[in-house]
Amino acid sequence: MYEEIKVFTHSSICITGELTIYFDPFRITEETHNADLILVTHEHYDHYSPEDIEKIKNDGTILICPASINEKVKESPCGIDPDNIEYLAPGEEMEINDVKIRAVPSYNVGKKFHQQAFAWVGYVVTMGGTTYYITGDTDINDDVLKVRDLHPDVALIPCGGTYTMNVEEAAELAVRLEPKLAIPTHYGAIVGEKTDGDSFVTLLEGKVPAETRIKF
Repeated sequence: MYEEIKVFTHSSICITGELTIYFDPFRITEETHNADLILVTHEHYDHYSPEDIEKIKNDGTILICPASINEKVKESPCGIDPDNIEYLAPGEEMEINDVKIRAVPSYNVGKKFHQQAFAWVGYVVTMGGTTYYITGDTDINDDVLKVRDLHPDVALIPCGGTYTMNVEEAAELAVRLEPKLAIPTHYGAIVGEKTDGDSFVTLLEGKVPAETRIKF
């Protein structure tokens, strides 16, 4: 189910359909240059990685970033023509080739790493009749819970703890969002255990369909 979704490592995601869309490309092992869209959630090195963007971009690739990191992108260019870079603030939307993209606030509660004031984002993307929610680095908060009203088919949720939700919190969010499939991210590389994905799936048994996609 939803085999068009790949999680390479950490929060590095690719979804293929009418367009090939990458989210937070990181530790890319092959130069594919096949990205139609690249969506970045925030400026941390494991999410905005110019060297990894270079491996997947081509002359037509469009990069979408939070409006609040425009200076970071200018200071650390990734090889994409500035005319092909779009910026979205939380709550803003755009459409590219029938793919609908909505930026959703993404932030910690009770942690300093991803503050609401930074205006970093997750994304709700609708392509080919399927709605995908990539949360970004976040905790459960009022803004992510509002995504339930958008009826995401798939939710990709960080579960490694420290900088984001831990496994139990991530599973709680999945239950509250009620997607058709929940996929764990942000574990087993920089933070979290390699077993966190399996623990996430176990916690959701009988509640929400869940699958791991990272292969170690």
